[in-house]
Amino acid sequence: VLPGTDEKWLDFWVEARLRWWAEQGVSQNSLELYKVEKEKLSHYSKATIDIMYGFPHGLEELEGVANRADFDLGSHTKEQPALNIKSKVIKNTDSATRLAFQDKQTNGWEVPYVIEPSAGVDRGVLALLNEAYRVEELEGGKERLVLALKPHLAPIKAAIIPLKRNHAGLLKEATKIKKTLQGLQLGRVLLENSGNIGKNYRRHDEVGTPLCVTVDFQSLEDQTVTLRDRDTMEQRRIPISEVAGYLQGLLIV
Repeated sequence: VLPGTDEKWLDFWVEARLRWWAEQGVSQNSLELYKVEKEKLSHYSKATIDIMYGFPHGLEELEGVANRADFDLGSHTKEQPALNIKSKVIKNTDSATRLAFQDKQTNGWEVPYVIEPSAGVDRGVLALLNEAYRVEELEGGKERLVLALKPHLAPIKAAIIPLKRNHAGLLKEATKIKKTLQGLQLGRVLLENSGNIGKNYRRHDEVGTPLCVTVDFQSLEDQTVTLRDRDTMEQRRIPISEVAGYLQGLLIV
């Protein structure tokens, strides 16, 4: 970014990263911003804002967004003495490239500043799992476990479930639907041919499958299926021809 605009762009990227975490399913109530004190900054950092997450074991950094000033490009550019580099960089005599831009009005050269968002995969996945894991109470004193991942993050995108195990007609229709949905190339689609519809729903709640498609004997008569939503447990009947579009709308963000 242009020197002089770096503080604005640091704020921009902090907000952008907060929105991104929300899109992945991390509640804003679980996040805090921590501005790193000057004496604790890395030597290259003009300013750093840490995005902190409330893990079960305590508040820890989920991501850091650093204003690295002109340290990065200033360290790797040639002709360092002529570029008015603000950061403390090691002398570089090996570079063959000037990593700077020229102001057309003044003809002066400046080294761009770098804003660096840096997030850890392990901590990110742990935060997502923590946000998604639920134990819900149902009628009759029963419970269900739900891994309520955002649909685009779910390991299995949809489960196709024939109502009766190994029934030739149901299995044939379910296999056709699976092939169609798998052809969308939006993620894994599973054929669940075990026959117990209630247990299948619970199993896919636990692994986070956002959509179950049940193929029953009515499907063979009128080419409709039942869609069951993981989060609400609501069921609706739609034509088989509309299932692919429904899944696309669910997964594409």
